[in-house]
Amino acid sequence: MSDKVKIIIDDIEYEVPAGSNLVDMAKWYADNDIPVFCYHPKMEPVGMCRMCLVEQGSIVKDRETGEVVLDENGNPQVRWFPKLQTACTQIVHDGMVIRTNTEAVKAARENVVEFLLTSHPLDCPICDKGGECPLQNLTMAHGPGTSRMNYDDKMHLDKHVPLGDLIFLDEERCIQCARCIRFQDEIVGDDVLAFHERGRKLQIITNSDPGFDTYFSGNTTDICPVGALTTADFRFGARPWELTEVPSICPHDAAGSNISLSVRLDRDFGGRAMIKRVMPRQNEYVNEIWISDKTRFGHHFTRSEDRLKKPMIKKGGVLTEATWDEAIRFVVDALKAADGSVAAIAGSSTPNEDLWTLRKLVEGLGGGLLGAWTPTHAGADLVAQVGVGKGTNLGDLGQGDAVLIIATDLEEEVPIWRLRLKQAADRGAYLVVANARKTRMDDFASDTVRYDYGQAAHAMQNLDAAIAKKLKEANNLIIVAGAEGLTLDGSRALMQAAANFLIESGHIGKPNNGLLSPFPGANGMGLHYMGFSPEATLQIMQNPPKLLIVNQAELLADDPFAAEWLNKVETIISLNLFPDAVSNMAAAALPIQSFAERDGTFTNGERRVQRFYMAQGPMGEALPAWQVFSQLSEALGQGHAKLSAAAVMKEITENVEAFAGMRYKELARVERQFPDVGGEDLYYGGTAYQNKGGLGVQIETSADKGEAVSVGEVKLPDSPKPKKGQVLVVPVAQLFNRQSTFKPSVLVHPRVPQPYVEINSKDAARMNIKTGDLVEVMMADQIRVTVQAHVNGGAPEGAAVLPRYLTDEATPMVLTVGEIKKV
Repeated sequence: MSDKVKIIIDDIEYEVPAGSNLVDMAKWYADNDIPVFCYHPKMEPVGMCRMCLVEQGSIVKDRETGEVVLDENGNPQVRWFPKLQTACTQIVHDGMVIRTNTEAVKAARENVVEFLLTSHPLDCPICDKGGECPLQNLTMAHGPGTSRMNYDDKMHLDKHVPLGDLIFLDEERCIQCARCIRFQDEIVGDDVLAFHERGRKLQIITNSDPGFDTYFSGNTTDICPVGALTTADFRFGARPWELTEVPSICPHDAAGSNISLSVRLDRDFGGRAMIKRVMPRQNEYVNEIWISDKTRFGHHFTRSEDRLKKPMIKKGGVLTEATWDEAIRFVVDALKAADGSVAAIAGSSTPNEDLWTLRKLVEGLGGGLLGAWTPTHAGADLVAQVGVGKGTNLGDLGQGDAVLIIATDLEEEVPIWRLRLKQAADRGAYLVVANARKTRMDDFASDTVRYDYGQAAHAMQNLDAAIAKKLKEANNLIIVAGAEGLTLDGSRALMQAAANFLIESGHIGKPNNGLLSPFPGANGMGLHYMGFSPEATLQIMQNPPKLLIVNQAELLADDPFAAEWLNKVETIISLNLFPDAVSNMAAAALPIQSFAERDGTFTNGERRVQRFYMAQGPMGEALPAWQVFSQLSEALGQGHAKLSAAAVMKEITENVEAFAGMRYKELARVERQFPDVGGEDLYYGGTAYQNKGGLGVQIETSADKGEAVSVGEVKLPDSPKPKKGQVLVVPVAQLFNRQSTFKPSVLVHPRVPQPYVEINSKDAARMNIKTGDLVEVMMADQIRVTVQAHVNGGAPEGAAVLPRYLTDEATPMVLTVGEIKKV
């Protein structure tokens, strides 16, 4: 059977893929934008709005011979449906004939628009959707031009209804297309919106507590075809035609979501370019057209007034403002005085250009230790060997494929991966979730596996025989291995065990097969390719150098045990976005630019190198970190300073094999993507932006290149063992938290939980603790935090789950032991 069929659209024949949606095919092949309101190419069709009505028929064939029956003029006979059909609910078939431009079709579209406008408010001049509104555009194209309706019959409904803390509903503008409800149900799996009432009173409501309780709420404002749903961040903030769109990359997690920063010159920012909103930018390989609410609303740190704005150097034991020339001379003298005892630690959202110039600086001084922060996730080298094959697209996974997610809570760590793998399960993929506790992904799993904290590698090696068989026999297999409930050695063991499983089952070196890990930050894999590792960080901790360069890593805010070894470092040079406890200890604290103020690249968890572009005016005198390191290198006689980020990337492509051929021009290449969203027909795909900044380039794995990859030894480490009266303290990720790069997003504060610890009911009964009690969690070296107790089945017996970055004090990065007492 052919996988292509022939259809006729407005008297022109097209050959299109069988089984496809008619609206999609008309747009893709015939450049015919059939108008829609309720249909969206990422969701199932429902035919609710009737805007897509077309004349439809089929070419008549002789039942006996199968030959096409011709009319008296020698043309194929067409048997037409007696009534207009909804194009969005039609699957193309051989011999399908449609007409989209007849008088009957035009009249139907005009009628639909006229009915929608009977109670729609005439507030376009003050509507946030004005200028990018599908209803506006379709009214101009297909509307009647005049109204026959009696104004007294207009429905008056509430205008400013908060569905949650982040999204507002204007009930008068809603046209009941149900896109938002269906998105939350079909795409996300958080069924938190619903219809209420009937007829013209029908309205959207939230049925969750807190309201609109999901990490993906902002996407509903993108796909809403009217101005009914707006974000708290952008309401009345600017007009769409005032904005300039700048391609960028999410700086928060390993997904590397493609985004568009909407900027304009703003008086509230001193007349400089300022981010007014963050929008999704289509990349079907990475995030499709969706972004998480953290990506959308977590941009305010880039212009926070708390940012470090001027270079600071220590004079008489006190940090004092200095010029950049003074600061460079001061740091150069300190580097020389260290006599080669120099090391560096870089944070996981440090761009590739900064990592390369920092590496060159340290190695040029005779130093060799380049630490990756945070030192929680091992195995980036294994991802470089057997990571997901080049050309992988999580959106292709479905029937016959399998995914194993182990030791990670993707909902909190990499929400876009959670979203896309949930959809893979919807398409029929076999999804296994293994963890010591229940996570959100359990709700979508085909099978779940439980093990004791610290035993993830052992569980990986000893999967249930039936589960292992299904995984091994799958057409494609991806393993996502995290580090929840593990030490760094435990993470290494799990990653090796997962890699071994993939190698032995032959699921490496091809698309949609291989290993993934939710490395912290936006550039965890970039750290590896530039020579930085968590193992080197441990070496630095164990044997501190004379001089330590710390770049965009808040060591003391992340690790309660860091002060002990940092105090042994004679000289600290800190480069960061914000002043912090490390910069207070430093001999020099240098301000650097955020991702929004500069050009650069990140390498995401799938090893895709992607560009981001300068969008926003700089804060104070901050410089890109690569420029600081480059100037230091020049002052030390290590060569001329680079003049641009592009020049740094050119040098990277010439010296780092994995980056060969990845100059900015190659990273900026784009191609037409399906579905074709982001054009003038915003009614089709919503306000997600076309990708004009580049799809990036994926680094090949060793297996992709045909290099031999062998099974490695799994060294099972000893896990911390609690003594009597103690429990395992398990640090876990919390997406909405109080990290310095998210705390300035004040509008999200109501969604950030109060500090808490999850305690098993049996342990809580033994400790006489109830939900809501204030408790103290005490760990080694007098490390303690006071938090609220949650006793709701979220922790296995003998373990306390402690989310990170909710307290003012640092909490442990990896699995440890401790005591809990009621305050």
